[in-house]
Amino acid sequence: MFAHGQTVIQEVERLAPKALAMEGDKIGLHVGTLQKKVKKVMIALDVLESVVDEAIAEGVDLIVAHHAVIYRPLKNIRTDLAAGRVFEKLIKHDIAVYTAHTNLDVAVGGMNDWLAEAIGLADVEVLDVLHRDAWKKLVVYVPKSHRDAVFQAVCGAGAGKVGNYDHCSFQVEGVGTFLPSEGTQPFIGTQGKLEKVEEVRMELIMPASRQSDVIKAMLSAHPYEEVAYDIIPLDMPGTGYGIGRIGNLPQPMSLRELAELVKQRFSLKGVRVVGDLDGTIKKVAVVGGDGSSFASKAIFRGADAYLTGDIGYHTAHDAQADGLSIIDAGHNIEKIMKDKLSAYLQERLKEHGYETEVIASRTHTDPFQFI
Repeated sequence: MFAHGQTVIQEVERLAPKALAMEGDKIGLHVGTLQKKVKKVMIALDVLESVVDEAIAEGVDLIVAHHAVIYRPLKNIRTDLAAGRVFEKLIKHDIAVYTAHTNLDVAVGGMNDWLAEAIGLADVEVLDVLHRDAWKKLVVYVPKSHRDAVFQAVCGAGAGKVGNYDHCSFQVEGVGTFLPSEGTQPFIGTQGKLEKVEEVRMELIMPASRQSDVIKAMLSAHPYEEVAYDIIPLDMPGTGYGIGRIGNLPQPMSLRELAELVKQRFSLKGVRVVGDLDGTIKKVAVVGGDGSSFASKAIFRGADAYLTGDIGYHTAHDAQADGLSIIDAGHNIEKIMKDKLSAYLQERLKEHGYETEVIASRTHTDPFQFI
């Protein structure tokens, strides 16, 4: 059984909800339709003509990309130019394109966490918190026969996570009563007769942004025609979401050693470096992509070094003057998302019994080279 296109994207958005995207970002479905069965998905950093050719050769139905195929308003689609041929080939071969950009950057367990993990950062925090998600508590009453099914469903949708612990809940057994009225089709009992059922009161907390998914999963797994449940707002600090990460290296090292580590972990021939190569580095800030706007935040948070994908000339001057070392490793370090997102998505689809295959694009899309 192959997953429906919308089902595939629901799993992507479970990791990177669209609500996390920065204002004006061009995310979502750009080309084609999700109203079809998907046999093969390809994860790509960029949607270039060479990437589309790879997708055609691989028999791909859906490309999930980090960088938008439509970023600026289109003035024309000329098939005598590469940009136009991208759309021509996508439409001709019925390949849909979906983009997860800053929502994947901001997501917990997303792009910037992958970059921080790649260089071994510990005690990782969000560099620049943009907003906090409110917490809510779900209370649902479930017949004992469906206790595990409902529990696994709501946890899989995002409930029950407390810090580094998953599947956290409080459950207590009791007796539920109901009297099915005329016109009902009760799972247990008969119309007009008071029923008493052994039930479980199940309580789990969830981020407000996950509420819709959690309720949908709960209703799908629950056997009752009318489900009794409560949603309770909680007065407690929510998860902070934002751009970049900051953390500590396992052991202090020189800027030169950190640059070599970055080259090794991201398979780079070279990086641009600002700062004293022999200076000691312990705390490192990380921002994938263009990080010029967040260099001042790295300074404010006490970073010794700043790893990013693009840095401006004048920004580098300012950072250098304030004692912040910089490693400009190139925008292409975000290619880490290809293997990471494909592994995540493949696992999620397999958990639901789908045969849809997920692959990572192997086309090299970095336009720059060192000579």
